[in-house]
Amino acid sequence: MSVLYQNNCNILIDHSKYINKIYSNVSSTDESNAYKINLCLFSIIVDKELKEVPNKKRKLQNQELNEECSRVKYMYEQFLSMLPAKLKQNRVKSTSSEVRDRAQKLFEATVFEHRGINGGNNSDSAILCTVKDNQFLIPSNCRFYCGCVKEQCEKLNGSKYDIVVADPPWWNKYIRRLKHANEKLSYSMMYNEDIASIPVRNVLSPNCLVAIWCTNAPSNIAAVKELIFPQWGVDYLTTWYWLKVTTDMEPLCDFSTGCKKQPYERIILGKVGDVKVPEDQLIVSVPSALHSHKPPLLELLSPYVKTSTPQTLELFARYLLPNTTSVGFEPLKWQHISLYEKVC
Repeated sequence: MSVLYQNNCNILIDHSKYINKIYSNVSSTDESNAYKINLCLFSIIVDKELKEVPNKKRKLQNQELNEECSRVKYMYEQFLSMLPAKLKQNRVKSTSSEVRDRAQKLFEATVFEHRGINGGNNSDSAILCTVKDNQFLIPSNCRFYCGCVKEQCEKLNGSKYDIVVADPPWWNKYIRRLKHANEKLSYSMMYNEDIASIPVRNVLSPNCLVAIWCTNAPSNIAAVKELIFPQWGVDYLTTWYWLKVTTDMEPLCDFSTGCKKQPYERIILGKVGDVKVPEDQLIVSVPSALHSHKPPLLELLSPYVKTSTPQTLELFARYLLPNTTSVGFEPLKWQHISLYEKVC
């Protein structure tokens, strides 16, 4: 994960550095090369001269969310007060418009129909391979299954995983509007009941750690704890928070109240069997500009399962990771060679 700094319950990670490490030695037909992801995609800055347009709609107030926001803000302030000065420096100078434009073009250029394609890499080094006339980087010791998550999980019946990570396509109005405007720029959303019906229970090891990326919507938070976890046979453990910051360690947006946009997302943790994790954890990183390109969690979760080589399953994946089985309609999306640069 390339942890840059850790103090108590606060962890600063570098997502781009982690990716570059994975592809530091890539084998192709007759040679080996190193690849790095386009650094522009992690050049997140905020133009402080641009003021947010006030939203005239009445915002819902939620006491529990307000208290949670205050807690996350306090954790961030504690983290920042102890962070070494050299890690607070803005290392990238790209403008926000450049980042958005680059990410948008990559999103539009990486729409593939790979349904029904399965594959992987059994070697200990990454490889460059061709799928339907396009080149993709495939990390070491991984498998991928392209298609409906529910159907693919049924095919995995008999396999057991020690860590399961899911980033569900939660139903929301923004994506619905995006889909209406341009079908290629959106993804298929799922109702909470449909997510709960995925046969995850059958692939969980006797001692398994489950992590679900969840939005700040109270209905989705409740659904994970009261519907999805129970149907999967998982007990709720705790909630961790991923704080998204700019390259100079400022929150991506202001901490807010009620159900407004927040600079953090939550990772809801559950377990099967004997698994224990820290209750409060703040994970801080500069986010990728690519949609659904969350920071990998494997190295943060692995110490809390009872095996040195955990079997990991990622659901609704849009990228691949070493030592992981990835399932979804687009697990190869962010593996496309256009996102990377060959290191000379």
